Amino acid sequence: MTTEMDWRTQVGRSWAQNYALTDRSFAGLTQQLLDRAAPLVGKAVLDVGCGAGELSLALARQHAGAQVLGVDISYDLIEVAKGRGTELGNVRFVEADAGSWRDPAFAPDLVVSRHGVMFFADPPAAFANIRAGAAPAAQLLFSCFRAPAENAWASGLAALLGLPPAPDPRAPGPFAFADPAHVEGILAAAGWRDITLAPVDFAYVCGTGEDPVEDALGLFRRIGPAAPYLRSLEGAARAAAEARIRDWLERHRSGNLIAMAAAAWLVSARSN
Repeated sequence: MTTEMDWRTQVGRSWAQNYALTDRSFAGLTQQLLDRAAPLVGKAVLDVGCGAGELSLALARQHAGAQVLGVDISYDLIEVAKGRGTELGNVRFVEADAGSWRDPAFAPDLVVSRHGVMFFADPPAAFANIRAGAAPAAQLLFSCFRAPAENAWASGLAALLGLPPAPDPRAPGPFAFADPAHVEGILAAAGWRDITLAPVDFAYVCGTGEDPVEDALGLFRRIGPAAPYLRSLEGAARAAAEARIRDWLERHRSGNLIAMAAAAWLVSARSN
């Protein structure tokens, strides 16, 4: 489980320090989100769990007539996003919990998120709050992971290291929204309508460059399901675990690239 406090502290700091790696990993999915969002963009866009701002910034660049607001609970990520957005006059970033925060002067006609909505402590209440702050007939579009078994980068790493499955698969975390019926139930309870989930696949880029194995190992040390486990190990135990990861990554290497299968939902709905 990944809690609000995790994002405010260690997890948020780590993602802020490594935002270029996460943006690279999700690049294929980001483009699919942008393509799907393009015809839906109106005057105001809210990016929930915006992280370091990649999706917000891309939307602001592509839709100069729209005002884009990115919200994230992590101070560190918001500071990175602000720094990246200084050249754009139609984007701003706010440190806040989108599950309870609203700006009365900002009613988005499009709410988007790239993997930023699976961490709410009370998802129905959070989505109800987002809907209440949105414009009439607002559109919702977000991505979330499908099951771990469909995501080779996660399931393979977990099996390799013997990581136990989450005791509650619906607890806040990267795979909390893997079950489509669960997602539909949350959104319906929050008052959203015309809910659809479209499966999309993308290449999760783990490593590149002259030594993509070490590059990918560096990614897994810092973020993702293996990072807390590796930090808990010392000495020979950590060296042995990292040696197994290197061997596994080498088997997935193609020249200067390591990319693995990733599976997500693109979830859409409307406010009324």
